[in-house]
Amino acid sequence: MSPELVLKLSAPVPRYTSYPTAPHFHAGVTAAEYGRWLEAIPDDAALSLYLHIPFCDRLCWFCACHTKQTLKYDPVSTYLDALIAEIGLVGSRLGGKGRVTSVHYGGGSPTMMKPDDMIRVDAALRTAMRFDRQAEISVEIDPNDITPDKYAALAAIGLTRASLGVQDFDPKVQEAINRIQTFDQTREVIDQVRAHGAGSVNVDLLYGLPHQTRDSVEATLRQVLTLKPDRIALFGYAHVPWMKKHQTMIPDKLLPGAVERFAQSNRAASILKADGYQGIGIDHFARAGDSMAIAAREGRLKRNFQGYTVDSPDALIGLGASSIGQLPQGYVQNQAASGEYQKAVNGGALATVRGYALEEDDRLRARVIERLMCDFAFTGKALVDEFGAPAEALLDEARYLIDADPEKLFCRKGDRYFITAKGRPFARSVAASFDAYFGVGEARHSMAV
Repeated sequence: MSPELVLKLSAPVPRYTSYPTAPHFHAGVTAAEYGRWLEAIPDDAALSLYLHIPFCDRLCWFCACHTKQTLKYDPVSTYLDALIAEIGLVGSRLGGKGRVTSVHYGGGSPTMMKPDDMIRVDAALRTAMRFDRQAEISVEIDPNDITPDKYAALAAIGLTRASLGVQDFDPKVQEAINRIQTFDQTREVIDQVRAHGAGSVNVDLLYGLPHQTRDSVEATLRQVLTLKPDRIALFGYAHVPWMKKHQTMIPDKLLPGAVERFAQSNRAASILKADGYQGIGIDHFARAGDSMAIAAREGRLKRNFQGYTVDSPDALIGLGASSIGQLPQGYVQNQAASGEYQKAVNGGALATVRGYALEEDDRLRARVIERLMCDFAFTGKALVDEFGAPAEALLDEARYLIDADPEKLFCRKGDRYFITAKGRPFARSVAASFDAYFGVGEARHSMAV
């Protein structure tokens, strides 16, 4: 592909972990509305939980997560008291309805929690809600936070999947992003979580970081492959200093351009596939026997705020400051400021401050965008069967897009509409063509490659 075309197709677009995307949430969805949505959840609903721990003992300059640095544990302990209060509030609204099929602890750094607090939060969840016997428990782990007693606590809460951020092992890159983490340290953590019951390990890598080259990305990847992770997420660094001020610590001049980013991504993907990993959507890879790889082959792959998932819950319940939930009626998001969040839930109120109530056109476009991001394709019949006449109008849009696409990134064969092999690296850009809100408002996004 020519450099000129890569540059043309690299314009910023959303990552589409929801539709409509979070910048379009608004204050019209209140805590009272969220309470009614929780009360309407059916008795037999499958529930997925996301718990946000917004603290780190160091601030990585590349990070775009909602978190803050603290070297003291008191703020974490106080926050966890509030988190447990919210768990109780949500549980009372559910009234015993639903069953938890998965729990994900994210951050920040969930492994900042002391062992007793890990067990305390887990106990609160299991007291407030019914758990499926086979519920999956996944935790994001910072190798710099982990200690032997924390491995035991992770085993005690039923850890089934561990996710480790590596980003890059090159010391020059690590220094530039303020994330110092050795290969030996990472290997020890993976060995230990497996020994303590984690049946699956995911490793996050980044390309497009300061000082990275194709060769340096390859060097890190080949080290990671010796650890035999079950899944690898290969993300393009999202440089959004207007949103995350600490990213200004990374000078723009040190970042590779769009063409180099594209080349880094391609080389890494080629190495992963040669090593037996199956490509999953735009940025994930998994061993052929992994549940995510199987779901992708069977057309059951999903996408939510945690990225690609095999979860198919009736509701995703977000717990903690800034957490986002997804219910049949729409999306909800908690207060982002941890102090205000704690004030709300400690006062006996849900902390929802904004969200989005879905309309039928939103659901239709959300389905199309999710299938393009997961399968790179959708069929007209499936859309019409699910949505009826409104789907016909969207299919007209799809045919127009195909006719107007000189690069042939998006095509049609019979009833199947699909992103071509040439277009797959730019799936987000194709998906944006079906986004009725894209370009509306002041939302800014990261580069498409």
